[in-house]
Amino acid sequence: MVKLDIMSDPICPWCLIGKAQLERALEARPEHPFVIEWHPFQLNPDMPPEGADRRAYLEQKFGGKERAVQIYARIAEHAQAAGIEINFEGIKRTPNTLDAHRLIHWAGIEGMQNRVVSALMRGYFQEGRDIGDRDTLADIADSAGLDAAVIRKLLDSPADSDDILARDAAAREMGITAVPTFIVAGKHAVPGAQPTEVWLKVIDEIMSQQEQDAEADTDTDTDADKESDAGTES
Repeated sequence: MVKLDIMSDPICPWCLIGKAQLERALEARPEHPFVIEWHPFQLNPDMPPEGADRRAYLEQKFGGKERAVQIYARIAEHAQAAGIEINFEGIKRTPNTLDAHRLIHWAGIEGMQNRVVSALMRGYFQEGRDIGDRDTLADIADSAGLDAAVIRKLLDSPADSDDILARDAAAREMGITAVPTFIVAGKHAVPGAQPTEVWLKVIDEIMSQQEQDAEADTDTDTDADKESDAGTES
């Protein structure tokens, strides 16, 4: 198996697009070698805990309403081309995502990471939910199969907050400046929302290499057996 580490933030539209395009490749190659793990990277690490009005935040971030509209129109075009629904008008607040990343971490312990990431992105981009709100996060956890009461108790504590912040900082120290960023086998960084065709090529190349390695191992074992037999006969 091959580890695929994904640095992302559940409020990043490019992460939503990149996730969908990767998943289409995985569906087309059900025997793919990837084991996926999601890792924290906050788009807005300085966001107040209560979040901010989304429109005001975007206008401040991009230097005005016109520029913000241009950027998100481009994102909307990419999402539509990829067949992904995003209800930007339904998103009223930009949340601080520390708690959402804590939830993703706990979901990973239960083997439910991808399910929770999907639920968070769906809640934010399609349902307009505030995924910085702890009641909302507990409800999303419940819908994904986690114990909402346990999650709510954890959210009301500082559990794993320092760990998430440290992992976020470590990603930046590695040179990651934007998400999504995919790291294949701990070696090869693949930045951005790559098309499904790119992932199909990557998967096919990995599987081909694995087949060649397996054949080489078989040949080596056969040669060793022959040498062993020759030694016995002598």
